[in-house]
Order: sequence, then structure tokens, then C-alpha cells
Amino acid sequence: MSAEDIKAMPNEKGQIENGENYEYKTEAMEAELTEHNMTVMQAVKAYPMACFWAFVMSFTIIMESYDVFLIGNFIALPEFAQKFGKLDTASVPPAYFIEPKWQSALQMAGQLGALIGVFLAGPLTSRIGYRWATLFGLLLMNATIFIMFFANSLPVFFVAQLLEGLPWGIFIANAPAYCSEIVPLRLRAPATQVLQMFWAIGSIIVGAVTFVYNPRLDEKAYKIPIALQWLFPTPLAILMFCAPESPWWLVRKGRLEEATHSVARLGRKSRLSNPGDTVALMRRVIDLEKSVSAPTYAELFRGTDLRRTLIVCAVYAGQNLAGNLIANQAVYFFEQAGVSTNLAFALGLITSALQMIFVMLSWGLTTHFGRRTLYLWGTGVNVALLVALGIAGSVGKSTASSLAQASLGLIVSVLFTFAAAPVSWCIIAETSAIRLRPLTTGIGRATYYIIEIPCIFLGSFMLNPTGGNLGGKCGYVWGATGFICWIMAYFFLPEMKGRSYRELDIMFKRRVPAREFDKTDIKVEEDE
Repeated sequence: MSAEDIKAMPNEKGQIENGENYEYKTEAMEAELTEHNMTVMQAVKAYPMACFWAFVMSFTIIMESYDVFLIGNFIALPEFAQKFGKLDTASVPPAYFIEPKWQSALQMAGQLGALIGVFLAGPLTSRIGYRWATLFGLLLMNATIFIMFFANSLPVFFVAQLLEGLPWGIFIANAPAYCSEIVPLRLRAPATQVLQMFWAIGSIIVGAVTFVYNPRLDEKAYKIPIALQWLFPTPLAILMFCAPESPWWLVRKGRLEEATHSVARLGRKSRLSNPGDTVALMRRVIDLEKSVSAPTYAELFRGTDLRRTLIVCAVYAGQNLAGNLIANQAVYFFEQAGVSTNLAFALGLITSALQMIFVMLSWGLTTHFGRRTLYLWGTGVNVALLVALGIAGSVGKSTASSLAQASLGLIVSVLFTFAAAPVSWCIIAETSAIRLRPLTTGIGRATYYIIEIPCIFLGSFMLNPTGGNLGGKCGYVWGATGFICWIMAYFFLPEMKGRSYRELDIMFKRRVPAREFDKTDIKVEEDE
């Protein structure tokens, strides 16, 4: 459809519109058609700085990933266990270990803090914007690392993790929303999926650092990995101070000139990138969602927004129920599967490196096959592998059984980041209404932590030799929960590939069934 066709197009009442409303709606339709007609490479060339700033914002995820995997590795670190643990005289030879209750407490403390942080992130971001909210989180992160560095007991470590979780909540709620809002339609998938890559990078850094320092027999074995956290917040704070605010947030606040300037900073001048038309597109979508009141958490559970909220919450919950906890506890899992400490750390590092590679491979798959297809296939394959892991753990202790469990644990961890994990970020970013996005991503991530905290206790109990001592048989448990996630996704997860935010708003308002989304045609002039 050409610009001339759009200008001659009547509105939904059969009338030709005049004045400002006609002008901005015409520009909005032109911008939407341009985004639909772009290829991925054209979008990258038209919006190079949008890609850069999405990359910068995604980098904040490294800090949560680093610390989550750091605590998981500390539990398997001999010097940490000797300093803060108890001696297990029943083992041969006797060895120090962290009690299951403290294993679980240390791993869930950060998540508990992040749970509080995500509830703060929504109202904070809605009020002051993504940029300033992220800056606040980065400065807070710098301060909380001090407590962890000087901690001399497990209770102090617990408090330090709890406080570090507060800025994690801000980062994890804001990053997918910001990344999806600053890039054009064709780049939404890779811009949000890169978050999973940074999660893997965080685990690679931790794996490399702890692999190097785990042989040390002094407190530097865990002090230096803690101190390295200070490498990230200050440089990121400087970059975020220079970053443009999300133009969608600025349009929501009625600051149209600033929004136009922000779009201009994100793209380059070309026929594919007209800042004024892009802002008109945003105005059109936000006008569809307009309300007389400020966004509130109560709105997430009313009308068609309830469905959108439930999808986001279910996808976030599914990240903990389909094999993710094996990935987060990879080193400890490998130890309990029967391999040596050094080999366990090496396998953990290999797992993280493979995860990063497979996340990058998933970008093309999501763009080609779509979100729903990749999520269903990825989760289904992981369920089958988890059941196989359970079988390997049930055949008795032997070298072959240990190697099979370690291999399957590695494959499950890697394949999780090939399909279900990265595509989840894309689904989360696209599902929510623009007006409620900071709140929706916040409540969704809160669901993640609410599910993760009991799962951490369960996972630690199942693996610990003084607890359930299940080893690979935990695959049966995670296979069962993963299968439930697959069933829920099959019936309720819509395909949002190639859809503009206007089209998604209309389809949710029309209550289009999930399995009909990809077959539904929405015309460019439709607003209802």
C-alpha cells in the first residue's frame, strides 16, 4: 500500500478525516507499513543506535546472572564450605559442606530482594522513566556489594544477597521492556533475546573466575569473585546517563518533541526511518489504550489485560519449571552426579559458553519460525531429556551412570537457552499493553521469583547428599513440571511474530483465541 492510498482511505465510519487527527493517523499508518516491509538487516541499518542502547541496557542482566551463579558456585567451593560450613564425617574422605537450609537461604535471598525490587520498579519507572530508574539501580548496586564483600558469616551473606536483589528487580523488570520499545518491529526478537545471552555471559565470567580461584586455600578464593562485581555498575551508569529515554514512555507522558528527538537518536536519517512518523505510530497505539487514570497494578487483572498478564506470568514461571534450576546449579549438580570438583567447575564453564552460543543461534530461529512454535518445541524436547536424566539416575551408581547424568544435565541446560529461555524474553516484552508495560513486566518477574524461591529449596533438597540425595532422579520432578508448562503453552500462548503493538492490542481486545492469532488479518486502518 502506498502513501497515496493511505491518504485516500476513509476511516472506520466511511469518512475522510481532516485536520491534525488525519495527519498523524496517516503518518502512523505509513510508519507501520514501513516497519512491516523492513527486513532485519534494513532495520539494523535504519536503527543502529537503537541496537547499541538495547545492548547497553541488556548488560545490566550480567549483574544478576553473575551473582546468582556465584552463590551457586560458592556452595561447591571447598574454601567457602570450610569457612562457613560443617564437616561431614560420614563421607569418604570427610568433607565440609554447606547445610541444605543455608544453601537454599543463600540462593533465595537475592530472589527475595529482587521480588521486592520488581514491585518498586513498575511505579518508579512509570513515574521517572527507564533511564533514571536504571541509574538509581546501578548506584544502589555499587553500595550493596560492599556488604557482601565484608560479610563474615552466613547470616550477613544472606542480608547482603537480599539487598543486592533490590537493584536486580529494577534491571530485570526494565531491560526487556526498554529493549522492545526502542527498536522497530523486526528487531524486537533479537533485542530482547540478547538478555538471555548476557545471562549466559554472566555465568561464563563466574565460571572462569571460580574455576581459577577454587584451588586456593584462603579467603581470596571467594573474596576476589565478589570484588569483581564492582567492574560493572559504574561504567554502565555513565552509559545509561547518556542513553535516550524510551520514546514510548515519552509519548505516554505527552512529551512529543522529546520523543521525536529520542527516535532521531535511535535511528539514522533515511527513507526507512522518519522520527515524526514513528512518533505518530506511537501516539496512535497509546490513544487506543488511553485511560483517564494513571496505570495501577489493579488494571493488570481486569478485562483483556488479565489475559495478557496471565500469559506473561505463566511464561516467567515456566523458566523455573522446565530445567532452568539445573542450569543455575550446574556445578553442584555435576558434583552430585559423581564427577570431581575440578571437572564439575570445568563442565559448568563449558555449559555457560555453549549457552551463549546457542542463544545467538536462537535469534534466527525465532525470527523464522515464531515465538509459539519455538517455545513448544524447545519445552517438549527438554521434557523428554529431563525424563531421560531421571532414568539415568535410576540405574544405580557407576561411572557410566555418572557420565550419562552429567552429559544430560549439560544438554538440558544448553537446550533450555536455545529455545524456551530466549524466546520467553520476546514473549514477555510483546504481550503487555504499552501503557501497562512497566507494571506487567514487574508483576511477571515477581511471579518468576515467587515460583523460584520454593523451587530453590526443593532443588537444593533433592540434590544435597544429606537431603533427598536424588541426583539425576530430579529429572522426573522437573520433567513433570515442564510438561505442565508445555500443556499450558499449547492452549494459551499466541503467536505474536511480525505483529505491531496496534495489531496485538486489537487482537487481545477482540479476544482472538491463541491458536488463531497467526491466521487473523488486521487491516492497517483498523483501530478497534
